[in-house]
Amino acid sequence: MKKNIAVWFSCGVASAVAAKRTIEKHGEEFNVMVINNPVDEEHEDNQRFLKDVEKWIDRPIIKAVNSDIGTTSCVDVWDKRRFMSGPHGAPCTLLLKKAARYEFERNHDIYAHVLGFTVEESDRHDRFTKGERANTLPIFKGRCFDITKDAGVKVPYIYKLGFPNANCIGCVKATSPDYWNLVRKQFPDEFTARAEQSRDIGARLVRVDGKRIFLDELHSRATGGGIRNWDCGIFCDSY
Repeated sequence: MKKNIAVWFSCGVASAVAAKRTIEKHGEEFNVMVINNPVDEEHEDNQRFLKDVEKWIDRPIIKAVNSDIGTTSCVDVWDKRRFMSGPHGAPCTLLLKKAARYEFERNHDIYAHVLGFTVEESDRHDRFTKGERANTLPIFKGRCFDITKDAGVKVPYIYKLGFPNANCIGCVKATSPDYWNLVRKQFPDEFTARAEQSRDIGARLVRVDGKRIFLDELHSRATGGGIRNWDCGIFCDSY
């Protein structure tokens, strides 16, 4: 039997290209499995992108969930844990991504892992290799947007709204006023929901002038922090 390579598909462009390139490079020798951890709070167009990628790579994308918690919702996780985010990450990543991967690994013998790192993210690849799994294939690809465009695969809609990735709407690991005010502008209902839940839990998610404040205290014109690549993947440090 062929050994298994697990490509972890996050509904982002980089992981889509990683899946395609892994199949092209290793598909004859290995059984390449493309796996997604579904999360309810992602933009609905992510599922359209997933289906388009399935057609592009000509194979189904497997769903991997944590069967112990009975949910794929970050909101449920935050409510049950009464915790949203801290210096070492967020419980949604631990329970919906990491634990789901560990469960998948227990049921499948994984020879190697592939994640959607881009060329400027070699440090993140190294961090994952050292801290998580040494059997991670270094498939770095630039021009991911050009590659998907050339293939006729339309990128997730959330990119067009100014977000740098296809993560959940209102990522609680973000502390930037720029990020949260973009969420408020593009997704006011989600912003309000995050503000209300974080106030209830006591989580000060945004940092202004070096001080943590609640989202409902954030001025709509506040700036700072920029909008970095708030990645949510199976390699993220988390509680």
